[in-house]
Amino acid sequence: MNDVVVHKFGGSCLRDSSDLETIAEIINAQAGKTVIVVSALWGVTDRLLRAANEPRYATRLVSDLKKQHSRFSPLIEQSILAEKYNNVFTGIEKSLSNLSTNPDSYVDVNTLLAAGERLSALVVANELRKKEMDAYPVGSEDIGICLDGTDTATGVDIESSIKKLDHSAFFGIPVITGWFGEGKDGNLALLSRGGSDHSAAAIARILDAKKLILWKDVDGILSINPRWGVSVKAVPYLGYDEARELSRMDAPVVHHTTMAPVKDCGIPIEIRNLHSPSKSYAPTVIGPNIIQTSQLKAIGCMRSIARITAEVGDVSNQSKLLGQILIHLDRENITCWSVESRPSTIDIVVSQQQLTIAENIIETRLLITNVDLFSCLISFIGTNSREIVERRLQQVNSKISDLRFLNSTKLSVQYVANTNDIKQLMSQLSTVIEEKPNV
Repeated sequence: MNDVVVHKFGGSCLRDSSDLETIAEIINAQAGKTVIVVSALWGVTDRLLRAANEPRYATRLVSDLKKQHSRFSPLIEQSILAEKYNNVFTGIEKSLSNLSTNPDSYVDVNTLLAAGERLSALVVANELRKKEMDAYPVGSEDIGICLDGTDTATGVDIESSIKKLDHSAFFGIPVITGWFGEGKDGNLALLSRGGSDHSAAAIARILDAKKLILWKDVDGILSINPRWGVSVKAVPYLGYDEARELSRMDAPVVHHTTMAPVKDCGIPIEIRNLHSPSKSYAPTVIGPNIIQTSQLKAIGCMRSIARITAEVGDVSNQSKLLGQILIHLDRENITCWSVESRPSTIDIVVSQQQLTIAENIIETRLLITNVDLFSCLISFIGTNSREIVERRLQQVNSKISDLRFLNSTKLSVQYVANTNDIKQLMSQLSTVIEEKPNV
């Protein structure tokens, strides 16, 4: 079995220099082959984005970033990595200069934004080297990591990356930049924000790693998002598809595209807390789907959704029309939270923020007969049985009058609700997963 372990450290684990001390302790204790993937330091990408959009803000950017990164890694400008470090800042200045005359240049925007990950890889590698570890920074595009788009992309092109991968670059401890790679036109392309988790999963897949560890500042994935003010425990195990649905809806601990690269090969993902690195077990492990229809693992909540009901004139072409609509919605990056097709009618659930665009797309092919607005979509994850969910709700005396059944997926049961107090509703529903149901 391959002994490669990929460690991903996001911005939340790169807030101050003490975090680098912890990272060094973690990596030093590892056995086998270690590969590191990093995001930019905390807050850096936001500053680069602002500079790209507001040239006046860019005047002090280089000096401010130098100060920030020097605090993380003192004397880096006197280190063996000094030339690469200074070259990144030269690149930032060049990108800003180009953008001042050509603000629509996506090549310069992407080059500017990618500087955050490049600087992060440099300071992390430098601090590990101070601890006598053979670490070195690696640009993901330099070793053959290819993305599936131009300018922006939805994911890493695994097949192309495997073909282009520079295996000679994997000596010692490589510290690889996340979030970007080579686009289809040969220039840098970026993933969506948070996509460096996907980068790490793709690299784990390309290297056929033993496992991927995502280091966070939280104890795993909780069964209910902390934003709702409910005290709950971490979910010990989630299947790939369960984790994806929960992250799409309401649990942004991991990016929803993270599971895709490793799903088919079964590489496990551990979610660990940087501030509790000595624990022998991960608070949450994500792995192959295990169907246990009686187990409720988590509850996701998506606010402000709309159900569009449309009438199909030509029933014989209903499937074809629905397929065309879904393709068009996907092109506009509109997520369909539920799709139900009945004879002569179709229901599609989208976010209220995307309602107008969705209506315009659907109306090109179908007649919209009704639009229902709801305060939230509730997804009970871990079962596809409506009977089990409602029996459990009755057992714990939770109100189900506020909930209207919407749909069942392979691994969840969905309801919609109209309530003025979502926090209170989630508090009531939390009792459903506090203990195992007797069903």
